Amino acid sequence: MIKVGIIGATGYAGQELVRILLGHKEAEIVWLGSKSYTGQKYSQVYGNMFEIVDEECLDDNMDELAKKADVIFTATPQGLAASLVNDEILKNTKLIDLSADFRLKDVKVYEDWYKLEHKSPQYLDEAVYGLCEINREKVKDARIIANPGCYTTCSILSLYPLVKEHMIDPNTIIVDAKSGTSGAGRSAKLANLYCEVNESIKAYGVTTHRHTPEIEEQLGYANGEPIMINFTPHLVPMNRGILVTAYATLKDNYSYEDIKKVYDKYYKDEKFVRVLEKGICPETRWVEGSNYVDVNFVIDERTKRVVVMGALDNVVKGAAGQAVQNMNIAFGLPEDEGLKLAPMFP
Repeated sequence: MIKVGIIGATGYAGQELVRILLGHKEAEIVWLGSKSYTGQKYSQVYGNMFEIVDEECLDDNMDELAKKADVIFTATPQGLAASLVNDEILKNTKLIDLSADFRLKDVKVYEDWYKLEHKSPQYLDEAVYGLCEINREKVKDARIIANPGCYTTCSILSLYPLVKEHMIDPNTIIVDAKSGTSGAGRSAKLANLYCEVNESIKAYGVTTHRHTPEIEEQLGYANGEPIMINFTPHLVPMNRGILVTAYATLKDNYSYEDIKKVYDKYYKDEKFVRVLEKGICPETRWVEGSNYVDVNFVIDERTKRVVVMGALDNVVKGAAGQAVQNMNIAFGLPEDEGLKLAPMFP
């Protein structure tokens, strides 16, 4: 039985980790960390856990937690995991970080985009970017796993086969993405109040969103050299879900069959990536509550461009579900253990 600790257990991603791990046959939660709710019963923070999780929330003492847990999930604001991790902790446990602290290899890029001083840059080289379908083998032996962002997971998996096979000009990529409000976290913010969000849609972080360098870095690895993209996120009035629509110029007159063959090459054996049938566009409602990513594409013969689409649940595959998938890989368990979650509908 894998002993699991969670720091940041009372955020949306943390709560989703708890929900998923309660159904995991090989995991036992030994620490529910929450600085804001230390000493309070978890079920008082999340009423859906009444008579399911009766334990009290503990603090964020990772040094003590590392002596009790085989793996620690940090579902915390940017900067906290990097400030807490040390050599002694990593001797005793694995770290799966759901923040951005270990996703970017260049510390200057992290500090420029996140406006934070990185507290443990010495670990950046060894940290593995935990996009399971691409870095599975590296995840197996990692001490630090950087769980990808939600927008980035959807964007990268949607575009990866075309970039990897050099079928598109990567510097023509435009990513238009939309997210539900849970992506902004649980803390109170004026811009996320019901009356501010309902019956509206808006772009935000235009040209400045922090997931931009993450997408560029990972697709750059696939391309074999750095790339630059346009990425624009939008907030829509729904709880969960991300929909990505990406555009790029094709390098040749590829047919539907040519491109479908490439997607099948990379994803036909992947449990959690579903390449939809021809003409079917992904919808967030088809992946809600699950660890699935749905992708598809349409060729625009008039403009010689391809339109690529992807959808996922930002709290599951975009956060907690992928973190558990990474844990399963790291501990040699079936990759879908605890994640056999059929999408909810409606």
